[in-house]
Amino acid sequence: MNKLNIKGNWNELAGKLKQKFANLTDDDLLFKEGKEEELWGRLQQKLGKTKEQIRKLIAKL
Repeated sequence: MNKLNIKGNWNELAGKLKQKFANLTDDDLLFKEGKEEELWGRLQQKLGKTKEQIRKLIAKL
């Protein structure tokens, strides 16, 4: 998943991630321009998955 896809669909993807993982909060899923690595880090920490595992999970949503 590239940056453009994440930016364009992030609100929809964030909602689906919250449905799938109840422990994720709005703050965990906050997307800020230029801060993509922080977002990946928060998701990795909360979900206990690697960046690649999270990318694959998002691609399936």
